[in-house]
Amino acid sequence: MKSKLYDKIATIYFYAVAVFLILFLVSLISYILYQGRTKLNIDFLTSPPKFMEAGGGIGPQLFNSLELLIITLIISIPIGLGAGIYMAEYAKPGLLTEIIRLSIETLSSMPSIVVGLFGLLVFVTMTGWGYSLIAGALALTVLNLPVMTRVSEDSIRSVPNSLREASYALGSTKWQTIVKVVVPAAMPGIITGIILTAGRIFGEAAALLYTAGMSSPALNFSNLNPSSPTSPLNIFRPAETLAVYIWKVNSEGLAPDARQIADGAAAVLLLMVLIFNILARWLGNTLYKRMTGER
Repeated sequence: MKSKLYDKIATIYFYAVAVFLILFLVSLISYILYQGRTKLNIDFLTSPPKFMEAGGGIGPQLFNSLELLIITLIISIPIGLGAGIYMAEYAKPGLLTEIIRLSIETLSSMPSIVVGLFGLLVFVTMTGWGYSLIAGALALTVLNLPVMTRVSEDSIRSVPNSLREASYALGSTKWQTIVKVVVPAAMPGIITGIILTAGRIFGEAAALLYTAGMSSPALNFSNLNPSSPTSPLNIFRPAETLAVYIWKVNSEGLAPDARQIADGAAAVLLLMVLIFNILARWLGNTLYKRMTGER
């Protein structure tokens, strides 16, 4: 009788915690969207901000955030996935492996402001690039590599050994087994790591203050010359992101409608994260089904 009672109490407790978390998340999202509802229009999303005037938009900042996301993922996914494959499939127990794990854990606990200062020293000053899109992307890569590596490693380790043995029995090499069998089977977990990485890219501000900068040139989207300062394809231009702009608007308060701009930008940032998460999960499930032949 006592065991059944304890089981019911535990079940009720866990259901209550789940309901509380869901309600809290829904209420938080609803509040942010409600506060920024007046700014959710095409003009706000496409027009540039105005200095000390009301009615500015977030067009350049929104584009910079998306471009920074793409560049950072292009850099961090191959490196993080490769590191996860090495740690799960090739690394042997020993001093070197323990040093690598300690380094990953230390880097994962590093405050983003410290990574930003490191990026300022290396990617901004030493390279001579100045505040630029590529400097911000490299700083975020340093920030997100531990997460991507650990998630990839855990996902690959969770793949049953029976799949590897079946692949070896058919004459596949170790690399063919990893590429054709292990990675597709681990794809859901890898996609989770990519989503976590992307969410941090969208919401990061501290590291970008010292690398990507707090300004953005007027972009000419018809100018496709990567070396032009006004070209959206120029990765060596300053690139203020949406998260940095929200912090800047709130801290300076120079615009008459600073609060409305910040609320609208926060709502847009939240919608971007939600849309990306949904698309990433859909794409991950689609790739997984194609690689495994499921329907």
